[in-house]
Amino acid sequence: MITDWCRALAVALALLVAAPVAWGVASETFSLVYLYRPDDPFYQQHRAYTGLTLRDAHRPLAGAKAAIRESRFKGQVLGLKFELLEQALAEGASAPDALRNTLAQIGARIFIVDLPLTEVIELGKVLAGESLILLNARHSADTLRGANCSPVLYHTLPSQAMQMDALAQFLSSKNWKKILILEGDAPGDQLLADSFQRSMAKFRLQKVDLRSFVLSNDPRLREKNNVTLITSGVKYDVLFLADSVGEFGRYVPYHTQRPLLVVGSEGLQPGAWHWTWERHGAPQLNQRFDRVAKRRMTDVDYAGWAAVKAVVEALVRTESTDVATLRDFLVSGNFSLDTYKGAPGNFRAWNHQLRQPMLLHVHNAVLARAPLPGFLHQKNHLDTLGIDAPETPCVLTR
Repeated sequence: MITDWCRALAVALALLVAAPVAWGVASETFSLVYLYRPDDPFYQQHRAYTGLTLRDAHRPLAGAKAAIRESRFKGQVLGLKFELLEQALAEGASAPDALRNTLAQIGARIFIVDLPLTEVIELGKVLAGESLILLNARHSADTLRGANCSPVLYHTLPSQAMQMDALAQFLSSKNWKKILILEGDAPGDQLLADSFQRSMAKFRLQKVDLRSFVLSNDPRLREKNNVTLITSGVKYDVLFLADSVGEFGRYVPYHTQRPLLVVGSEGLQPGAWHWTWERHGAPQLNQRFDRVAKRRMTDVDYAGWAAVKAVVEALVRTESTDVATLRDFLVSGNFSLDTYKGAPGNFRAWNHQLRQPMLLHVHNAVLARAPLPGFLHQKNHLDTLGIDAPETPCVLTR
């Protein structure tokens, strides 16, 4: 298999023998800006009542840094020096104003946006007519690819619809079609359950029941906090768990009334990346990331890495730093990003979501890659995952 280094070398040699690029031989700095809030509550540690930290939230910054480091050689050949600038927003500062100030001061027009969902939506609306590229490597919310899409927003993290479609494909392929859904009362739980039910309908899975749970030790609520009781009295093949917090869900496997599988927030999960993925050059990518971050690569790390690599690939292929040229190329049929997952990625023209395979994994192994064999599409098999063009509520006006 050809490694990423070999591919970079091949591109470099081709460029060396080709005509000089438009910006010449002299080194020029090309800046990407990472926009974030230091006090973002999403990244604060959320501890269980015993003091345990159940889930660590990592910023996409480490993945972006790894990609900048990987891209140095390509930049040298093009006469460009890639740099990643970190812009922290002050408490209470307006994100659109801060972005415009950066644009005025240094001229940067490509931003990796690590901000709360409401602010990303605001940026997309306020700056829709600007000559910019805003890269979303944090939020999987379908609304950013739907009703709140924007011509300046591009998404490298898979949408929630893509994730749930991958999981539904796997269950369908196993003929595990009767699903019991457990849903919590946290804000993200209903969105997760609703998204999975859309995927169930798409791949003809059957919902046998939807039951709610509460995180409580109150014995009067045992019918909603006792896993054995909640899962009794119904026949199903698989339990889908919608628990965005994770405190209740960690006790669901092995406590169900029937000895059956758990998927969703626990057990088998869909993701953009997993540290145990071993094919298509993945070990080399994991090693390069580890050298930068000193930890294992996660979904958002991968999305941050893909955001930078997509921009670099567009620069190399177009030999241009013009934002309009780059935006057009990203959604063209000529753009291709090595995903390290066995199929090239490219952006969907109708909602700017990066097409990519999904990895279905447990905590220490990848069990399958979606799209799975047998799930076909008339144009691109990766479009069996997520919202397809005829379904999208997104309306992009350039």
